[in-house]
Amino acid sequence: MAALRLVASALGRRVPAGRSGRALAKGGACGFACSARARVRFYTDPVKAVGDITDGSRIMIGGFGLCGIPENLIGALLKTRVKDLTVVSSNVGVENFGLGLLLGTKQITRIVCSYLGENSLCEQQYLAGELELEITPQGTLAERIRAGGAGVPAFYTPTAYGTLVQEGGAPIRASARNFNVPMCKAARTSVVEVEEIVDVASFAPEDIHVPNIYVDRIIQGEKYEKRIERLTVRKEDDEICTSSDNIRTRIIKRAALEFEDGMYANLGIGIPLLAPNYISPNITVHLHSENGILGLGPFPLKEEVDADLINAGKQTVTLLPGGSFFSSDESFAMIRGGHINLTLLGAMQVSKYGDLANWMIPGKKVKGMGGAMDLVSSSKTRVVVTMQHCNKANEPKIVEKCTMPLTGKRCVDRIITEKAVFDVHKKTGLTLIELWDGLTVEDIKKSTGCPFAVSPNLRPMQQVKM
Repeated sequence: MAALRLVASALGRRVPAGRSGRALAKGGACGFACSARARVRFYTDPVKAVGDITDGSRIMIGGFGLCGIPENLIGALLKTRVKDLTVVSSNVGVENFGLGLLLGTKQITRIVCSYLGENSLCEQQYLAGELELEITPQGTLAERIRAGGAGVPAFYTPTAYGTLVQEGGAPIRASARNFNVPMCKAARTSVVEVEEIVDVASFAPEDIHVPNIYVDRIIQGEKYEKRIERLTVRKEDDEICTSSDNIRTRIIKRAALEFEDGMYANLGIGIPLLAPNYISPNITVHLHSENGILGLGPFPLKEEVDADLINAGKQTVTLLPGGSFFSSDESFAMIRGGHINLTLLGAMQVSKYGDLANWMIPGKKVKGMGGAMDLVSSSKTRVVVTMQHCNKANEPKIVEKCTMPLTGKRCVDRIITEKAVFDVHKKTGLTLIELWDGLTVEDIKKSTGCPFAVSPNLRPMQQVKM
């Protein structure tokens, strides 16, 4: 289901939603009584479904990237030309789709999000003083929403695959649950866009993810593009790159040795997302994605691609047998509760005591911290950084003190690069434990920006055997 959820403005205006039947009965809305007081209202025109959103309203729009966004209701807002909107969303999509369309018409003046991604239009408007940005960690955003909106009235937008029962309860497909479920529960009035309306009792009660008490208005979308941000597929005869001459492969083949049988592991974007290809077939590792997946499988074959099933890097993925889906707020409850045993992350800088910087480079594009701050927040989770030893300017990324904004303080347990492996102690600093064949300790000293100890048991850098 793609759902759009709206709330009253900051001035406390009450939107006459399904709770006030007569207001919604105007303008061609079709009411459906699911209780003694008609609550859910069915609309045939998406413009009329959002017609009472006024200039200056604050709304939440669900989805993760382009997965789970209310395409038709966003199109309706374009037609109403409502302006000066404050929008709360996990991220801002792309320039020519989703929220990017509302940015293009300058209907949004403030955004609260955790990740800007590749939307250069958002960046341009911010630098021109036309857009106010509040960037917050993804888990913090999820908690604020789960707590009841935390002062940010809202739009709600799950995209379910033909799955809204007439009573208003809704199952939501795969990773499209993301922020949709908590936003729906937090907002004062929900306008829900669905792909199909089906008969009552078409779904078992335990399969309903959004009970009808949270649904106020329903519109069945006329058409969907369901654009995929990062289409990633594999072929039946694809061969895994096993050559350690490839730097990224060398790093991830060492990182794969961090996995243990039965472990729950989260993979950050970048190099860590290669890890599923190098997990030993002799062990079981449950891979977690913060957008609401446990049991990530390999990239899909072309015929298996599902726009509602993506990982945290917005890539298309599959789900292994026994895997599960859940909302973003529940996902971060797992993370913050220490249920994730291992997190693999990329980094721009790591200090000798394990400070981590990986979400922005001052003076360059800021994409936002996403879920990284939350992923390193639990002392119960082992944090392993996978990165190249130096940046493109050949400057060390392992430093005495981070000069970039921090993601976490003294949170890294191990660093794996193409040259070496270091253990990190929060008080005593770095110890070199493994060295790539052909390199010397002196080579590592020259390319590392801080002193380190050398283990008496220093050994060649290990690689998982495929």
